[in-house]
Amino acid sequence: MPALVRLYLRQVALGFLLGGLFTLLLLLLDVGGLGHLVTHVRGGGLAVFLLVAFNGIVFGGAQFGIRVMGLAAGEGDVPPAARLPAPPAVGPAPPRPVAVAVAGARPGRGGRFRPG
Repeated sequence: MPALVRLYLRQVALGFLLGGLFTLLLLLLDVGGLGHLVTHVRGGGLAVFLLVAFNGIVFGGAQFGIRVMGLAAGEGDVPPAARLPAPPAVGPAPPRPVAVAVAGARPGRGGRFRPG
């Protein structure tokens, strides 16, 4: 079996274990009344199964992603962002006057607001 597939299966299994532990804690701590709900409603077993499955998918994907991203950095490697040139310093744009039409302005005055 290729090393990457073995890595994927290991990390997904660890993620499903963490997802199952997370679901167990949700039910034991009765967060939002979830533990009471799944034990006192018909179909609660299906809800627990779906919680474990979906939490396992999420935790497994996150675990694999963390592991794969961790493979890129070696001992003395410089992170890719450190190799990029610094962006140029940009200051605020200078203010620019804008002509604004005023409702009900007299035509003899140009119909524009002139401060001062």
